[in-house]
Amino acid sequence: MNTDFSDLSLLQLSDSFFPTGLYTMSNGLETVFSEKTITSIDDLYELIKTNIEQQIGPADCVALGCAYDFTSLNNVEKIIMCDTSLFAMKLIGELREASCRSGTQMMKCVGSFVSNNTLSEYHNAIKESHSPGTHAVVTGVVSNILGIKKQKSVLHFLYGFSVSMIGAALRLGMIEHFQSQKILHQLKPVITETCNEYITKSLDDMWQFAPEYDIIQIEHEQQFSKMFIT
Repeated sequence: MNTDFSDLSLLQLSDSFFPTGLYTMSNGLETVFSEKTITSIDDLYELIKTNIEQQIGPADCVALGCAYDFTSLNNVEKIIMCDTSLFAMKLIGELREASCRSGTQMMKCVGSFVSNNTLSEYHNAIKESHSPGTHAVVTGVVSNILGIKKQKSVLHFLYGFSVSMIGAALRLGMIEHFQSQKILHQLKPVITETCNEYITKSLDDMWQFAPEYDIIQIEHEQQFSKMFIT
């Protein structure tokens, strides 16, 4: 019998049924929707593309890849370094909190059915507030332990981010289901190229620069009434 369950584990982590709470995030989309600054699916595509290329790719994906490699070495100290570096790079409080909430939920869930010393040590560091538990870093650690290949882990992370934004657009009534699939198809080259560019970068190569997008997130943070937590 085949005992390689890595692809099934990848499907499990990628499923909307998995409790990371990504469906609660619009990543600033709610703000631009209320301000009516996005009027077409092309605008939505460009917003997601910019976020992937200017923030998620060079910051989250680098941290994920490094955490994945340090998990292979059972080096929890370096994993924590990835975690704190990414946390410090997220300038908006709302985004930092959401990332840590999703990461902590993933860690709790996987820790309930997987026994691993590195996972337990890192989980304890999060519980004792020695590490923030950002979603990208937890994804890298968990993926390694579940035997998911590094490239697939990064692709899963980027795809999950895209789906969370497109799902928010659907619930806001900005697009319809066929349009959402069209955007996902258009994003495939962007996701693939971003993965290939940042999967082998070191922590020293981390960066992110999207000031207009940060302003959008700040405006959402200050809204009195909102559907999404980001």
